[in-house]
Order: sequence, then C-alpha cells, then structure tokens
Amino acid sequence: MGLMDFIKKQFIDVLEWTESGDGVLAWRYPMAGNEIQYGGSLTVRESQMAVFVNEGKVADVFGPGMYKLTTQTLPVLTYLKNWDKLFQSPFKSDVYFFSTRQQIDQRWGTTQPVTIRDKDFGAVRLRAFGNYSYRIVDPKLFHTEISGTRDTYTVSDLDGQLRGLMLQHISDAVASSGVAFLDLAANQIEFAKALQEATAPSFTALGLKLEGVTMQSVSLPEELQKILDQKIGMGMVGNDMGKFMQYQTAQSIPKFAEGAGSGGGSVAGDAMGLGAGVALGQVLAGQLASGLQGGQQAPAAAAAAAIRPDEVMATIEKLADLKAKGILTQEEFDAKKAELLKKLV
Repeated sequence: MGLMDFIKKQFIDVLEWTESGDGVLAWRYPMAGNEIQYGGSLTVRESQMAVFVNEGKVADVFGPGMYKLTTQTLPVLTYLKNWDKLFQSPFKSDVYFFSTRQQIDQRWGTTQPVTIRDKDFGAVRLRAFGNYSYRIVDPKLFHTEISGTRDTYTVSDLDGQLRGLMLQHISDAVASSGVAFLDLAANQIEFAKALQEATAPSFTALGLKLEGVTMQSVSLPEELQKILDQKIGMGMVGNDMGKFMQYQTAQSIPKFAEGAGSGGGSVAGDAMGLGAGVALGQVLAGQLASGLQGGQQAPAAAAAAAIRPDEVMATIEKLADLKAKGILTQEEFDAKKAELLKKLV
C-alpha cells in the first residue's frame, strides 16, 4: 500500500449503533474498507449486543457497556489473528449489532382450519388467532443460523418462519393442555401457555426466546358450528328429542312463510312442504321420545303406532343421519333401530 493510500484511509475509533426505528434485528457496521483503530471504543447500549466476525468466523461477543478495543478485550479475535502482546496496529473485522428488545404484537393465525383431536368430538377442525412476542438472546447463534452477512435483518424477514412454527405446534398445545374444544374459549390463558411451552424449543434453536403468547379467538368452520349449535340445543332441552324436534319444526315455519310471501314458490307447494315437515317432526318426536325413554309404551299404543316397512326404513335412515351429525348417540340409535325393526316382523 502506497503512502497516499495510507493517508487517505480512515480509521474508525468509535463503534456504536443508534437504532433509528423499530423492526431491525441485526445491523452490520458499515466499514467500507476502513480499519478499526487499536484502542478505539465500542459502545453497546442497553437492549443491544455486538459481535465481531473475522473472516467468516464469529469471534468476540459483547453485552451492554463501553469497551476499549485491545488484545485484552478481544481475546478470541487476538487468537484468530495471531496477534502478539505488543500488537497496537489498526485492524479489520466485521462488527454486527443485534437488538435484544422484545418484538411485541407479532400475529399468528390459521389461514385454513387445523385438524386436532378432541375428547368430546373426536376430530375437530378449528381456527385460532392470537399474538406473540420474542427477543434475541443468543446473537452468535442467530447470526450463524439466520441473519448471516446481510447488512440488515428485520422482523418482517423472519415473520413467516416464526408464524409457521406457531401453527405447527397448535395440535400439540391442545393435546398437552387437556382442555376440550368447548372449554377453550373459557381457558384461553391455559391454551396460550401450552402453545408457548410447545413452541419455545423451536425458537431457542434460532437464538431466540419466546417471551409470551396470547390467544384472541378460537372458532369452528361454519358447517361444524351448525352441528355444534344443534348439540347445544339438545342440551338446552335436556336431551329430550320430542321437544327438540318441536323446536326445529317451529324454527322452520317462518322460513316457509317467507318463501311464500316472496313468490319463491306456490302457496300449495309451500303448504305441502310445511305439512310434510310438521308430520315428520311429529313422527320422529313421538318415536324418538319413546326410544330415549327406554321404549316404555302401552300395548295398545304400540299397536296403533304400526307403520309400513318403507316408513320404517325411511325413519332408520333419518336416525342414522342424526347420529352422524352427533345429535344421537350410538346407544340411542341402536335402541330405536331395534324397536323399529321389530315392527317389520
């Protein structure tokens, strides 16, 4: 190097990072071919850490404080460069600063329903949404695993990966929490805690710490919500199938009236549909109520209730549909099926 090149070269004697805004996780000090002055100062502020990298190898790591850069404060770099005790020349090294502040209000959520096992419903597809926060705790690991040699690495660069880790562990969290789906809404803190415990090791492997997880809402897809509403309706009438069918029939009357008033079909057709619905409700209410009460009927009533074989099969098919939707239990279905089949003998 010529004398003029040496004169033109600038030596850096103060290394520091003043964050200009939120969202930056890692920032490389711009050396631009310059060298660091031996004996210069390094300032690492609270909520920051600094890492010296020599020829691709992580050397010394500094926490908050002010340091004078000598062979005593740079032991790893001194070893890597084979400096002797009398070394006092300017030197080259890459310096990275890392923000260790909490990155709060990060969002996680299911874009599609996630299938989980539930002790009440078996397999359930649910949607869940919430927030989480994290911070860098191991800048050396974060540098080697994530940020690398980039000039800056931001929260948005990491968002997709971390959100995927959160969603990946939802099923594990539900299983470990032991909370049934119907109780999740009332135990959101318990579920969030289980999700944090299940996901934390994956964050640790990246040099991060998962500080907190919250759950804002959990819901079923629309088609499953309808079945759940029916099951809740059954519970509200004490699992009395007769009362439930009467309720369902009453709910359908305004729909028939609305269809007739809007001209969507003939009055006669609507009346026939309504009559069929009421008749089916009455048949099922009478038959299912007697089945759920253990089949206790008077002999005269049993004779009066005799129906044709095709009506028996149609009723069994309807019962099977109610069982598939979770409204009837297997035991209730089997009992009523056996009773109906006896009428074919």
